[in-house]
Parts: sequence; structure tokens; C-alpha cells
Amino acid sequence: MGLLFWFYCILNFCVLKLSLLQLHAAVFLWGFTGVLGRTIQLNAVVLVWYRLLITVLTLLLWLFATRQLPRLHKQTVLQLLGIGALVALHWVLFYGSIKCSNVSITLTCLSSAGFFTALIEPLLLRKAIQLREVGLGCLGIFGIVLIFHFDPSYQLGIVIGLGAAITSVIFSILNKQMLEKVPPKPMIMYELGGGWLLLSLFMPVLYGYQPHMQWYPALSDWLWLLLMSWLCTIVAMDLSLKALKHLSVFTQNLTLNLEPVYGMILAFAIYHENQLLSKGFYVGFGLIVLSVLLQMRFVVKKHQTPLIAE
Repeated sequence: MGLLFWFYCILNFCVLKLSLLQLHAAVFLWGFTGVLGRTIQLNAVVLVWYRLLITVLTLLLWLFATRQLPRLHKQTVLQLLGIGALVALHWVLFYGSIKCSNVSITLTCLSSAGFFTALIEPLLLRKAIQLREVGLGCLGIFGIVLIFHFDPSYQLGIVIGLGAAITSVIFSILNKQMLEKVPPKPMIMYELGGGWLLLSLFMPVLYGYQPHMQWYPALSDWLWLLLMSWLCTIVAMDLSLKALKHLSVFTQNLTLNLEPVYGMILAFAIYHENQLLSKGFYVGFGLIVLSVLLQMRFVVKKHQTPLIAE
């Protein structure tokens, strides 16, 4: 029994490490989408519409070719389509924030996900609020408040970015519940299909208000859209959903606070955004990184006991 116990402990620790690696790989790819979003010269809604279209068509062809497309109950399909609408809204807000500010500010706003998760998840799942999670989330929020105060020119982008963070929290919580019913790739296809349908209904309205806007990607934009759809969407979402099987929603969303780290390194290198940011930004960003490190330390320490999932 003692040997089996230690074997289970080692197996559990390996599962945890793999899940954290998968999650961080996904977060790195999501951080890259911020730079791509600034590079692509399209309106946020149009950009997301093309991203969803390419992703859904790719997944549909892949699942048909490999015979992995399961038959789902009608209610499950409707639930996935509804979650997909939230994903589409999140992406529109995300790229809208980038257009109103820059990549670094938008990615930093996503750091509030930990705080909003600590409040929203207990309400949706009817469980007790964890004061430790609220405290760690508050570190990230306080960092954003500092940035908001010292960089007033980015306030509209910050408000839109906070909306992107809230929508990401809600669909992450809902995804956690759907993982028990649907495999990751079909789940992504149905969800993003729902998001594409929602934006398709909205596109005629947008065209009525801005008919002279750029509606078709430039030749170079197609390359970035394919990269965004295949690598930063399909691969990244598949990795995150696999990790979510063994990690809590709060851990996932707090780990998303590292998205600014990866995205900002790229934004600094490509667009030199570091020259546009004040000292207050770096102080706030330091608090965000601290909250992530504290949570990761707690997760690893907690899973040294024989418990696979939180």
C-alpha cells in the first residue's frame, strides 16, 4: 500500500506539472495574438469574424477527416453555441481595446481575471468565496488602478479591456462544466461556430454604419490571420482545455495574468511600446506578476498531497 501511495503521489505531481506547462504554453500563444491584432489592419469585429471563420472551417474539416465529430444532444449544442457567443464578444473587446490603446495596456487589463473569477465563480457555482483568491486578485486590480491613474490617455482602452477580462472569466467557468460532456476539439468548433454566427448577424448592422471601412484583409493580413487561427486559437485552446481538466478555473485565470509578460515582450521588441509607458505602469505590472507567483506557489504546494484536481 505504501508503494502504491507514493506511486500515486508521483503520478499526481507529474499530471500537475504537465497541466501547468500546457496552460503556460497556451497563455504564451494568446499573448502573441495581441501583437497580431495590432498588425492586422482590420476593425476589431471584422478581424474576429475572419479569425472565427478560418478556425471553424479548419476544425470542421479536421474532425470529419479523422472521424472525431461526435453526435451531441441538442441542448449541449445550444449551450456550446451560447458560450461561443461570449468568446466572440471577449475577442471583439480584446482587439477593440488594442485599437483604443496598445497591446501592453490591453494585456495588462486581462490581469483582473483573477479578481473577477474570485467573485463571479462562487456566484455561478454557488460556493463559498475564498478570501485568499480575492486577496490575490486584488493585487492585480490594484496594479490596474495604478496604471489607470498614471496613464489617463489609455482610460477608454482600459475600460474596454476590463470588459474583455470579465467575459473571459465567465466563459472559462462555463467551459469547466462542459469539459465533462464534450472532447476539447469538437467543443472548440461548436463554441467558435456560435461566435461566428453571432457576428455574422451583426455584420450587416456594422456595414450600415461604416460601409467604407476596410472589409477584406490585405494579402499580408491573410498570413497573420492563418497563424492566429491555427496556432493561437486551435492549438492554444486545446492545450488550455486539457489543462483545465486538472486545474481550477481560478488557477487558469490567474495564470492568464502572465499573458501580458509574453505579449509585452513581443510588443516592446516589435513596436517599442516601452517608450510610451510611464513608471506607474511598471509598478502596477510588478504587483500583477507578484499575484501570479504567489498563486503558483500555493498550487504546487497544495498538489504535493495525493489530489489530482482542485
